[in-house]
Amino acid sequence: MEIDAEALGDVIKRLRRAEGQIRGVIAMLEEGRDCAEVVTQLAAVSRALDRAGFKIIATGLRQCLTAEESGQKPQLDVAQLEKLFLSLA
Repeated sequence: MEIDAEALGDVIKRLRRAEGQIRGVIAMLEEGRDCAEVVTQLAAVSRALDRAGFKIIATGLRQCLTAEESGQKPQLDVAQLEKLFLSLA
């Protein structure tokens, strides 16, 4: 599955944000910050990664529907996309 440029830019932006958050979590741990603060930031990182994954799956769904409407065989079928979606759930 290829990701269109707009979706790719959004996914990369989300992943870079998550990367920065992870660096922040590491710094918090090294500084001995409160456990609750660290876990809160980890939850934010997890959500950011989930959103990136869901954006990729949404792009795949759009491509699948567009391919079927134009009579082409989609790169991923609905079952494969569902499996990807459930792997994030």
